[in-house]
Amino acid sequence: MENYIFWTFMLGILAVISVGAAVFLRAYLTGTAPSAILFRPKGERRLEVIDHTSVDSRRKLILIRRDDVEHLIMTGGPVDVVIETGIKSQDALGHPAADGSNEAAAAPPPLRRAPFFGRSSNAAAESLDEPKF
Repeated sequence: MENYIFWTFMLGILAVISVGAAVFLRAYLTGTAPSAILFRPKGERRLEVIDHTSVDSRRKLILIRRDDVEHLIMTGGPVDVVIETGIKSQDALGHPAADGSNEAAAAPPPLRRAPFFGRSSNAAAESLDEPKF
């Protein structure tokens, strides 16, 4: 009986060594790290949650994007409901500010000065122009 357990254990060790050698050989031949074979990055995501908000204590509105099409779903009630489907995503439509056609939206906001408390606006402007000693 001990002989059977010993040879089964040795067969298991031989299998682990063979798998390890195959992983390292494949990594060597392809020029990648051995961990890259086991932990490779996932492909492009097709599904993502864009936004969500609570309607009440039980129900939530969820905006989901799948393949550049957005869907509005209400969950948490007695029945989950698709409210609207086939919404074009903002990335697919293209923002006017993103392509530079709308210059007003692309311009940075004007800078604001800190308020001068206890002075009028004219006094504040005069104090910035002429220093008083």
